[in-house]
Formats: sequence, C-alpha cells, structure tokens
Amino acid sequence: MADATTTVPDAFTPGALYQFLADDHLRLDGLLRRAVADARAIDGAAYAEFRRGLLKHIGMEEKILLPAARAARGGTPLPMAAKLRVDHGAIAALLVPPPTPKIIAALRAILTAHNAIEEGPDGLYDACERLAGTQAESWLARLRAAPEVAVSPYNDSPRVLPAARRALERAGYELDVE
Repeated sequence: MADATTTVPDAFTPGALYQFLADDHLRLDGLLRRAVADARAIDGAAYAEFRRGLLKHIGMEEKILLPAARAARGGTPLPMAAKLRVDHGAIAALLVPPPTPKIIAALRAILTAHNAIEEGPDGLYDACERLAGTQAESWLARLRAAPEVAVSPYNDSPRVLPAARRALERAGYELDVE
C-alpha cells in the first residue's frame, strides 16, 4: 500500500477522484498495519475490516472506475486495465484463506506494486481524473455510493492456497504463500 511518505511530483495536483481513492489506500494500509502490530498474533478484527474494505475498494475500481474509463475512451479499456484486473484477482485470492504471515507479506508486496500503478504519475487515478473531466463529481458520487460487499467466511480447504498461488503467477508474482 502507499504510505504517508508517498510523494507526487510538484506539477501534479490530485483531484477529488484521485484523492478519494488514494485516501482509501491509506486507510486500508493503516488497517493492515494495525492487524499485524503485535508480531505474536494477527488482530482478527482489524484484518477483517481490512479484508472487507479492500474487497469494496476492488469492487469500486472493477465495477465503477474501469468501466467509466472505458466508456470515456469510446469503449477502449485503459492500457493498464488488464494488469490491474489480474492483480485484483490475485489479491482477492489471497483474501480467501485465513491470514498468515506469508499471506500478509504477499499482500503487502502486491499492494505496493499495484498501488504504484494506480497512484503514480499517469497512473489509473490520474488517467481517470483526466478522462472524467466535467463528469468527475458524478464519478466520485458513484464511488462514494458503492455498496459494502458481501464477504464470505475464510476457506481453509487444501485447494485454496494452490489456487491463490496460480492467481499470483497469472499476475506475474512469485510469492510464497504456503
């Protein structure tokens, strides 16, 4: 996740869309830090809130932001959309099993790279800010109105971690989660 020291070039002034989504990254990062603050045990309540929030954030991007950007481009997806989607799949796959230190380390690694694609100069949020133009407030209202997502209980089936590993590989990550 982005951290509080992330800087944006002076020439870039984030708009409301960018700021809303980047602030959510910071909120989620704080929840994950809180979940692992005690090295001896994962704070289940903080991790559950992180998990719910991250799934909602992914849903906002997948169901609102990326489709709006595609529509604003006359039906052509943003060049980064395919990468973001496979990352979202890998992240979601890691949220299926109960959290472990290896899963949390993998999430952190992916989110660091993924959030840079979204928040960086010419990243997703910057591109969407430009594409939205005068519709930025409308896009933002839709993001703010996004519903909470239904979150299934953890699944600790022996099939879950191999499936998560395959999702990571599809997204280009070689991370140990087992």
